[in-house]
Amino acid sequence: MLNTAVLVLNRNFQPIHVTSVKRAISLLYQGVARALDEQYRQYDFADWEQLAAAAEAERIHSVNRSIRVPRVLVLTAFEKLPRTRVRFSRINIYARDEDTCQYCHRQLKRSDLNLDHVVPRSQGGRTCWENVVCSCIVCNLRKGGRTPEQAGMALKRQPVRPRWTPLFRTAAKPQAYREWLPFLNVTDASYWNVELKDD
Repeated sequence: MLNTAVLVLNRNFQPIHVTSVKRAISLLYQGVARALDEQYRQYDFADWEQLAAAAEAERIHSVNRSIRVPRVLVLTAFEKLPRTRVRFSRINIYARDEDTCQYCHRQLKRSDLNLDHVVPRSQGGRTCWENVVCSCIVCNLRKGGRTPEQAGMALKRQPVRPRWTPLFRTAAKPQAYREWLPFLNVTDASYWNVELKDD
């Protein structure tokens, strides 16, 4: 239970990280973060500890206390999204292209995919986000050392450098709990994040 996941939000309710329950309890105890309940009310450690848990709520126990497991934390001072650079790696290219051949549009197992230089290296193409795509073996062989135009093939979409938040940097996403859902959906998150105006 201590190693299960907790979603961490910045002060503006934007997801920035996933941490363990053990670390979340520590952040809560230190006053660095507050726990959110199902009604989006914030609790410091003392209040969270006193919170009467619903029958289905997960709890951790020590010798002299029992505390409800928080699934969402809000940092009390951090507002910014951390700047991150998405690593240019095979797994991240597969994740960006959703394990789909960018020429025939078939979604395949990763073992049936490889990487293709849109502009071949033999024609001056670089190995970068904007020039490398997922390709099935058949399409890669068909294209050969030519550009898509030269081979009479069309890209599903132009390759770009992804702009993922740290939470979604890898294709292997942690388990999402129902308490996380309002913060993972951009539309729902914007509802909580919009500035209200006094008319």
